[in-house]
Parts: sequence; C-alpha cells; structure tokens
Amino acid sequence: MYLKSKEQTSRNVISQKWTFFLCLGCFCAGMLFTNRMWTVPESKGITRTTAMEAEKLKLVSEGCNQRSKEVTREAKDIFGEVFKTHHAIHTLDKTISNLEMELAAARAAQESILSGSPLSENLNKAESAGKKRFLMVVGINTAFSSRKRRDSVRATWMPQGEKRKKLEEEKGIIIRFVIGHSATSGGILDRAIEAEDRKHGDFLRLDHVEGYLELSAKTKIYFATAATLWDAEFYVKVDDDVHVNIATLGETLVRHRSKPRVYIGCMKSGPVLNQKGVRYHEPEYWKFGEAGNKYFRHATGQLYAISKDLATYISINQHVLHRYANEDVTLGSWFIGLDVEHIDDRRLCCGTPPDCEWKAQAGNICVASFDWSCSGICRSADRIKEVHRRCGEGENALWSARF
Repeated sequence: MYLKSKEQTSRNVISQKWTFFLCLGCFCAGMLFTNRMWTVPESKGITRTTAMEAEKLKLVSEGCNQRSKEVTREAKDIFGEVFKTHHAIHTLDKTISNLEMELAAARAAQESILSGSPLSENLNKAESAGKKRFLMVVGINTAFSSRKRRDSVRATWMPQGEKRKKLEEEKGIIIRFVIGHSATSGGILDRAIEAEDRKHGDFLRLDHVEGYLELSAKTKIYFATAATLWDAEFYVKVDDDVHVNIATLGETLVRHRSKPRVYIGCMKSGPVLNQKGVRYHEPEYWKFGEAGNKYFRHATGQLYAISKDLATYISINQHVLHRYANEDVTLGSWFIGLDVEHIDDRRLCCGTPPDCEWKAQAGNICVASFDWSCSGICRSADRIKEVHRRCGEGENALWSARF
C-alpha cells in the first residue's frame, strides 16, 4: 500500500516538471512567432507606405507642372489670337480705306467728265502714269495776283525742272501751286496761269472759283482732288508767303506715319469774332456759344498736314462737310467728331530771323517760318530770299534725307 502511494506521487512530480517545460516552450514559441508576425511585416509596411506616398507626391507634382504648362500654353494661345485679330482688323481697315479712296476717285472722275472741268485732264495724267505711293503732297495755296510770290518760292525752297522730277521719283514728294479758275472761265487771268503752267509745269488746277471768301471751299476741293490724283501718306497745305524746309517737313511727318488719322500743325484757339466788318468775322458766331467764347483747337492756316485717311474722308464726304468763314477753323471742325490725333508741333510756326536763325544754330531747324503780324512773311516776295539764306536747311539736307 505504501509502495503504490509512493509510485503515484513520483508520477505526479514528473507530470508537473513536464508541464513547466511545456509551458516554457510554448511561451518561447509564442514570442518567436509574435516577432516574426509583427516586426518583419511592420518594416515592409513602412517601406511600402513611403514608396506609395512618394509616388503620389510625384503624380501630384507632375499634375501641377502639367497644369502650369497648360495655363502658360493657354495664355500664349490667347495672346496669339488677340494679335491675329488685331492684325486682321488693321488689314481690313486699310482695305476699306483703299476701296473708299478708289470709289471717291471714280466719283470725281465721273463728275469731272460730265462737267468738262480742268480736273479731267489731271485725272487722265494720273491714270496714264499709274498709281505710285508718295510720302507727301504739298499744295501751295496761291492766287491770280501772286505771281511774284510764286517766283520767289521757286527761287528758294521749291526745286525746279529736273530737280522737281527727281524729288518726286526719289523722295516721293509732290509740290504744286494750287489754284482754281476765275469767275469768267477762259478769261485773261486763266490764260496767264495756263501760260505760267506751260513754262514751269507746277500747278494743280481745281474746279473752283477763286475768291478770298471761298478759301474754305478751296481747301476742301484741294484735299479731295489731291487724294484722288496721288496716293500719299500725308497731304500738306501751305500759303505762298511762308518759307518751308522740305526735308525737315518730311522728317517731321514720318514720325507719325504709323498713326492712321493725324492732324499736324500749330494748334490754337482764337476768339470767335462776331463784329461785322472786322477781319476774320464769323457770321455763324452764335453756334459757338456766348459772346467772347473761343474756337475749338485747330491748326493755324499757314501750314498744316493731314494723313491719308483724313484726306480720303474729306474726298468722300465733301458734299456734306460744312464750311465756316475761316478756312483753318473749317478744317478743324471736320475732325472734331472723329477719332483724330491732334499733333501740336511749334516748329511749323517759327518766326522769321532772328527767331528761326537762332533755332537753326541750336540744331532745331524750323519746318516753316513766317511773321504772325502779317499771317505770312511780310513783303514775302522781297524778303523770302533772306529768310531762306539765314534759316534754310541747305540743299544737301533734302537729297541726303531718308524718309
């Protein structure tokens, strides 16, 4: 009985030891299993997560760059389209201007043929010569009684003979004395002008009856006729008692050749004179407001220039353009309601010596010189040679100039 009890106790002890070792082994196995399941996958997980984030960041970055490139490309496309549109509008504007001028020329030709006026001869000459683009047409306003003034201009700043032809061909500058006809067409005054024209060939005859009170009408017909006969960038009007430096005038005008509608001169705004009998009286003074008011800005009448589009505008609308008593005011009134740039250049209205002489010595050569007190050079037939000697630009300046 005692031996049986002892054997059972021994078996229990062994069982407890094996249980302890079994538990310890299970614990170690569990620790080993736990390290393999969490440590290794966690490390791989971190690596994969970082790679995925990097890939996402790369995609986002590339997306931003792509978006930026697309925005830049869209901006360039927009600017390109705007430039193309602007260019197309500019080209269309030029085409319309050319068509309008051709239409005006056709109308003038038809009217000239029907009326049998001297303009028809000029048109035939222009058509036979063909259309050539000129820099400027300079019309010198003159009268039947101004033969001495014309000769003084020919002897000073207006080239003659072959030199005048060379000026037209090489420099693109047309210069003509502008005159209409007398009230008795074909009379002694007209015959005298015709004889003078045969000798010099430097007249532009207008379908217009001469008279001091008709200067506004003459100016309108001059620009309309000149725009019909010659395709030029600028059209200039100057009085026959003013000294002009042609090369300096050309250099002044070409600075504004990129502008479609320009009106260049010495801008002023004189009083509206309502008293009858005084010089420059304005019969329609009431249109300008209360007594004592001034005119709108306009170029003084001794010399001014307009661009081709404005001359074409006058040519097309000459039948409806209103005329005031004063020629310079009339021209300015035609441009008030238009998109026209007024250029105020004081070199177009210098005084006679010593004023223009001092400016020439300082390197600021004048375009035109005259006396304000006489609205031109006082006693110009006698004094213009002296003005030319002291204030002229020199003949070489004209032939060496590049326009």
